[in-house]
Amino acid sequence: MASSSGNDDDLTIPRAAINKMIKETLPNVRVANDARELVVNCCTEFIHLISSEANEICNKSEKKTISPEHVIQALESLGFGSYISEVKEVLQECKTVALKRRKASSRLENLGIPEEELLRQQQELFAKDQFDNLDKHTQWGIDFLERYAKFVKERIEIEQNYAKQLRNLVKKYCPKRSSKEEEPRFTTCLAFFNILNELNDYAGQREVVAEEMGHRVYGELMRYSHDLKTERKMHLQEGRKAQQYLDMCWKQMDNSKKKFERECREAEKAQQSYERLDNDTNATKADVEKAKQQLNLRTHMADENKNEYAAQLQNFNGEQHKHFYIVIPQIYKQLQEMDERRTIKLSECYKGFADSERKVIPIISKCLEGMILAAKSVDERRDSQIVIDCFKSGFEPPGDFPFEDYSQNIYRTISDGTISTPKQEGMKIDSKTTVGKAKGKLWLFGKKPKGPALEDFSHLPPEQRRKKLQQRIDELNRELQKETDQKDALIKMKDVYEKNPQMGDPGSLQPKLAETMSNMDRLRMEIHKNEAWLSEVEGKVAARSDRRHSSDINHLVTQGRESPEGSYTDDANQEVRGPQQQHAHPNEFDDEFEDDDPLPAIGHCKAIYPFDGHNEGTLAMKEGEVLYVIEEDKGDGWTRARRQNGEEGYVPTSYIDVTLEKSSKGS
Repeated sequence: MASSSGNDDDLTIPRAAINKMIKETLPNVRVANDARELVVNCCTEFIHLISSEANEICNKSEKKTISPEHVIQALESLGFGSYISEVKEVLQECKTVALKRRKASSRLENLGIPEEELLRQQQELFAKDQFDNLDKHTQWGIDFLERYAKFVKERIEIEQNYAKQLRNLVKKYCPKRSSKEEEPRFTTCLAFFNILNELNDYAGQREVVAEEMGHRVYGELMRYSHDLKTERKMHLQEGRKAQQYLDMCWKQMDNSKKKFERECREAEKAQQSYERLDNDTNATKADVEKAKQQLNLRTHMADENKNEYAAQLQNFNGEQHKHFYIVIPQIYKQLQEMDERRTIKLSECYKGFADSERKVIPIISKCLEGMILAAKSVDERRDSQIVIDCFKSGFEPPGDFPFEDYSQNIYRTISDGTISTPKQEGMKIDSKTTVGKAKGKLWLFGKKPKGPALEDFSHLPPEQRRKKLQQRIDELNRELQKETDQKDALIKMKDVYEKNPQMGDPGSLQPKLAETMSNMDRLRMEIHKNEAWLSEVEGKVAARSDRRHSSDINHLVTQGRESPEGSYTDDANQEVRGPQQQHAHPNEFDDEFEDDDPLPAIGHCKAIYPFDGHNEGTLAMKEGEVLYVIEEDKGDGWTRARRQNGEEGYVPTSYIDVTLEKSSKGS
């Protein structure tokens, strides 16, 4: 039963065909699967019925093949005559299609090419087509490899340009320090310079990335591309040579075949000629013998050509089998291995491309950490202290302005020799008024006097002058130490030369030794001179401190030593007030007040010529000396000036070059 059911399934119409017919007939109707199975079974049963009836009709007609006429008779005998017209139309269509197929097959026969030649050409075209496809594919692989190499090259150029621009940026913003004085001291500057250094290291890592890519990826790709082209060219040449050799074998076989065919035709002609002469009673015996000899010759030559053709055919078949089953597959395999190696090489280069970047990530992370540490090292309090130390002048702040009593003469006229109470109030001068000598010298918040830098730094405020002198003394001491070490070395070398004359002449070192000693003396003099200036500055700073302290004491002492008339008592404590105390007599008070109250500097001047200043009230000056101008020339040819130490006097206006401040010029 199982086998019969299996046979029934094999004899059924394909369900795909039934589904197609149902869809074409009923496009808008859905048919259930059970209905489809029923249609399939009905069609199968109908075909079985028609086939059985046609088979019986064929047997009655004593035919072995069922023809279309038998099928038509079966339809008519079974009562399906209405289907006959449609069956005939389908039969006509089938005959038309079969006729077209026979015409297509006859075209190949009309070409005049043997079947063997057609088969060989087909195989040749197949092999050539595959060979051309592999040729194109391998060339595409090399082009893709070179394209990726070009991509890597452009990436390398980007990295190199990026590193170059970073280095130029660092170079642009790095300080150009020519001396230690210009070295950065603020933490913000130091942090910025550390960031620049880290950025410079970062640029170096970008250069490392470019170098690694160029050596490990780009260079390797270019070398491998060259080797790949050479190998591909070799394999393709081998394939072309194998194809050319096979073509040569076929030509030899074809020539031997044509020659054998030609000799066979000649032998047939010779045989026909011999038979004609042999049957001809009028032919002579000599003609018959000649025709027989010609037949034997042609037959022998046909046999030789047959053997040659057989040998050439056997050789061609062997070479063809070797070509298609050994040579070409081996070449294809080599091309396949070459293409796989190219793929592996690309994979390695992809990995190397990423590794080049990954190797420098730890160092780049350290550079970024260094930038963060530099940012954390910024200390605002330290920077503020540096500013304070840098611009600290050492000057005292200006004191209060004194009260100038212009009513003294009026009260003196009213009361002869007596001092009224208002006069007593006007004569009480606070000792703080004498501190006004530092007026105009607070350069940090005021305008610094213009003038050239002097050797003793006297143009600077005391505190800054002290720092500059101390720095110069330290530098001179270092130079003196170098010269001392050089002197000791020369002395030792001289002793060695004296003990071993063959090593050198001791006298040759004497000029150098004398020069070193001269330099040491010069440096000692410079140190002594700068130390004297430093002592002078430190003495002045200490004097200002004492004067500031004594000023406070005088303020307290004068309160207890005033007489009822408003004058000071004459005791030894008057010396505590120093040069800033006021005299008791009212007539002398105005003069002393005007002399002791320093005038503000309205500019500065530079001595063009030296001036001795022997006369009283004049001020001696040297050529090139810079002084403060405290009073302009009133038309008498004299200008009032003052030195840094406070000494004042008049100098000839024609001997100096005066530069006034803008505020003074405007007034």
